[in-house]
Amino acid sequence: MVKNRVQTKITRRDFLKLGGLGLASLIVPPFKFAPSDPFDTQQGRVTVRTVWVYDAPSTKAEKVKLLQRDAVFNLTNTAATEETDSHNRIWYRVNEDGYVYSGNIQPVRTIFNQPYEGDIPKEGLLAEVSVPFTDAFTEPDIESKVGYRIYYETAHWVKAMVAGVTDGQPWYQISDDKWDKLYYVRAEHLRIMPPEELAPISPDVPSKEKKIVVRLDQQLVTAYEAGTPVFSAWVSTGGRLRSGTYTTPQGNFTTYYKRPSRHMAAGDIASSGFDLPGVPWVQYITKSGISFHGTFWHNDYGHPRSHGCINLTCAAAKWLYLWSMPNVPLEKEFVHGAVGTSVEIIA
Repeated sequence: MVKNRVQTKITRRDFLKLGGLGLASLIVPPFKFAPSDPFDTQQGRVTVRTVWVYDAPSTKAEKVKLLQRDAVFNLTNTAATEETDSHNRIWYRVNEDGYVYSGNIQPVRTIFNQPYEGDIPKEGLLAEVSVPFTDAFTEPDIESKVGYRIYYETAHWVKAMVAGVTDGQPWYQISDDKWDKLYYVRAEHLRIMPPEELAPISPDVPSKEKKIVVRLDQQLVTAYEAGTPVFSAWVSTGGRLRSGTYTTPQGNFTTYYKRPSRHMAAGDIASSGFDLPGVPWVQYITKSGISFHGTFWHNDYGHPRSHGCINLTCAAAKWLYLWSMPNVPLEKEFVHGAVGTSVEIIA
């Protein structure tokens, strides 16, 4: 891999254009950047235990190669399967090897960053992982114990920058909000998000004119301003998993509790439990924990697959988070109990 030492920044105009890709995501998951060649530096990461590469975009084709979890490959093209009964017909081209089903592949890139040059306030700075994955260690040393593996576009609070114990290179200290622990990640693997990137979207639109509608039968979320749709994207809501059947409640709700990052964990990981640090752009709508949030453990939108939450791509979740109420100040890890945006979930 060739390291890109220039920190990639997204302007507000670029981000608003990115938000518009929510409509495009009805066809394929949106890519974060739009170079002249849409597949330039585009990669894919395997999100499940194993996936097969086939010689054609079909599960009936010949198996070519087996890929393990967290395998990263060049994503060189897309194709639509002829299997019309599939809810998601998009497959990804793996180099020149063949095709993999897109639902188990997270689109990623490998982007290295310059360490942050300013002072890090005591409240911390919000950052996102800019490589397919990186390990968070208990000390700023690759010989120390790994606390967690964290993934592309997950969000984390950077509390300090320190020198590595053995390499002397910059490491970020990040906080874990669930276990109240500190971990260390190589600084070049995290991108500090500038204030303009986190600015509210459509802040001049009155709160009463904003509304989010989730259609369970279509697995679709749409944001409205004064009755006009301004954003739409596929979602994954409560589905049938190995540990049981989960549902997303119908009715009227509000986004009363928002946080840009949350370590979510519950149950036995061996039987559909989960332990997911840095889940980004979380908007809770019930006290039981049902929320909108970004998702990095699958890419199978348009199909019920969650424990009840409303899964979106990280890019789509970010747009919705910045657009909805209440606004979360940059220095705050969350806002709770505020008047939020109206949400309607219908069958």
